[in-house]
Amino acid sequence: MNSIWLFIQDQILGMHWLNAWIGQVLNAIGLPIEDKAGGMLQFFIYDTIKIFILLGVLIFIISYVQSYFPPERSRKILGRFHGIGANLLGALLGTVTPFCSCSSIPLFMGFTSAGLPLGVTFSFLISSPMVDLGSLVLLMSIFGYKIAVAYVVVGLVIAVLGGTLIEKMKMEDQVADFIKQAKNVEIDSVSLTVKERCEFAKKQVVETVKKVAVYILVGVGIGAVIHNLIPEHWVQSLLGGHNVFAVPLATLVGTPMYADIFGTIPVAESLLIKGAGLGTILAFMMAVTTLSLPSMIMLSKAVKRKLMVTFIVIVVTGIVIVGYLFNIFSFLLI
Repeated sequence: MNSIWLFIQDQILGMHWLNAWIGQVLNAIGLPIEDKAGGMLQFFIYDTIKIFILLGVLIFIISYVQSYFPPERSRKILGRFHGIGANLLGALLGTVTPFCSCSSIPLFMGFTSAGLPLGVTFSFLISSPMVDLGSLVLLMSIFGYKIAVAYVVVGLVIAVLGGTLIEKMKMEDQVADFIKQAKNVEIDSVSLTVKERCEFAKKQVVETVKKVAVYILVGVGIGAVIHNLIPEHWVQSLLGGHNVFAVPLATLVGTPMYADIFGTIPVAESLLIKGAGLGTILAFMMAVTTLSLPSMIMLSKAVKRKLMVTFIVIVVTGIVIVGYLFNIFSFLLI
């Protein structure tokens, strides 16, 4: 059974055969992969092709599932639950929604204006960019199932606890007035045929790939540079598990960036190979996907300063704690 899973992880999800084939082609045309230029080109071509293939397949599947849960239906489902169960459901709903924080904020605003509890909507807002079904599969292709599952679980924990804390603090008055005053229009969920759901999924693939392509290419490019040009001892000294400030540093560096989970994974892969701490890498990924500067600017228009600061403090604290825990217990996962 273990050998079957390794085959799936390495050859189907990881596409190691593709990496080997690209290396053979580059060697044949006079660009040996042992050289820095050849090695960078191999990494860039392989990771780009692999991520776009997996991205297309995963978005299609997730979008097909998502077609059963339009915003109005999701709101009605969430409205039936209360307490921490509602927060958990909000976080889980975030796993089948758009892949970046800027895409999630309009849905967050719609749910909030519809009268859903503030904690539930924030649980959704945290989990949507940080954790999705696509990231689970892509993380498995690179880091293995243990790390992938652990990442998703702790992401959901941060989302549920963060939303619960915000709800307990009774900060409904910190929502922007235009959201509270927005009129909620009841729209019946349209019953789609299988063909229409497939067309919807195809459209989502095209739109999402267009939206994230540049970030994937930039991420793969950075990963190729780290993988082939940055000395290993540099990465280990700055981001290795022995550096007590590595996790806060990675969180601080990742916060102003803007990318989705697919754009950060190539960078994370290179950092792991170079010896960066596992928790440090995951903290970087969570900060980039959840606290990017563009999304925070958008969120600042929807909530007032006190709630904005509270949200950032809760998420950063959760990310840093998770980062340290992963660094301490990484031997159980690698």
